[in-house]
Amino acid sequence: MSEGRLSVCATPIGNLGDVSARLAQTLNEADVVYAEDTRRTSILLAHVGAHPKLRSLFVGNERVRTEELVADVATGKKVVLVSDAGMPTVSDPGSEAVSAVRAAGLAMTVVPGPSAVTSAITAAGFGADRFVFEGFLPKKGKERTERIRSIAREDRAVVLFVPPHQLAEDLASLASVISSDRRVAVTREMTKFYEEVWVGSIAVALTHWVDDVKGEITLVIEPGEEVPVSDEEAIDSAGHLVADGVSASHAARQVAEETGVSRRVIYQGLLDIQS
Repeated sequence: MSEGRLSVCATPIGNLGDVSARLAQTLNEADVVYAEDTRRTSILLAHVGAHPKLRSLFVGNERVRTEELVADVATGKKVVLVSDAGMPTVSDPGSEAVSAVRAAGLAMTVVPGPSAVTSAITAAGFGADRFVFEGFLPKKGKERTERIRSIAREDRAVVLFVPPHQLAEDLASLASVISSDRRVAVTREMTKFYEEVWVGSIAVALTHWVDDVKGEITLVIEPGEEVPVSDEEAIDSAGHLVADGVSASHAARQVAEETGVSRRVIYQGLLDIQS
């Protein structure tokens, strides 16, 4: 029996012309392909003339399918894992499957390829020596507020995935905390026929991107100057920790280490709130 192997494959983010020779070969040699969306992957398989068994693996069934995927590899099958576009596990399902295959001591490899993240950071022209990928912003609540605050203080370029219907709202949230002249790049439908790259200040972006847009969007935010955290922001962050059950002394110590704000100032601020 031949040794089974999992191949985690990046797939085109819009243009089938980006299929590499190695990806085509891997798909043609596969016994089974696990795909986030079998309908979209069927188009890719037809493009390269491959006819493996095709199974779904998405957020809703990832745990069950992961068990089946590991069993397939263990019995000597050549297994491929793909997402809708780009690399599985990058804001897409697949991490659980990769971890399970590794835990079982089975063979795996990665077939690199197109990436919306690296395409967007390159097209933005803000410099890509150092950047941070934040995926999708949380939809609401404390987690969203804190994530946006951290982006405002980031001195590296920040890359975000944005649902088309959420673009105007995300831009408005970012504009509330970052300087109005800080630039953003809105990249839309990269590699496709209607590819668009728009670069301008966050202030102008708010007036430009007001209507609903279509297509896949990746947003890049220009690096900013590191902004010191104010006493009020530090106390507020510590207050959230206390609300989650952390003692005031531990919350003050943790936030002080993260922000540089005096632990004594934070602790006193917490006491003032509680009094």
